[in-house]
Amino acid sequence: MTSAMDITRAVNPPRAVFVNFPLGHQTGKPDQPGLQRQIVRDALRAFETIDKPGTIIELPYVWDPNDRRWEETDYTAGFLQERPAKKDADKAEAERRSRYAGVSVK
Repeated sequence: MTSAMDITRAVNPPRAVFVNFPLGHQTGKPDQPGLQRQIVRDALRAFETIDKPGTIIELPYVWDPNDRRWEETDYTAGFLQERPAKKDADKAEAERRSRYAGVSVK
């Protein structure tokens, strides 16, 4: 079974901080701003200590110590949608860009 850490290693980031949480919840559970801020603070502190390229620091947070079933589904085959064909992806990207053409971000 592929894990989130396997995915992080596979992309070979110059440096990374890893939190073993479900996809889409890298900074914690919804409606827990204190935890989310603490994770971001810890991540920034960890980045300050990295002095070697390719280093991945795993933060000690646990999503749910009594239920790790999410790990069995998040990284298994079929969990994520299949990638669209290149021409379909290019068409969707062109449509997205045309929607936002000329829109200024403030």
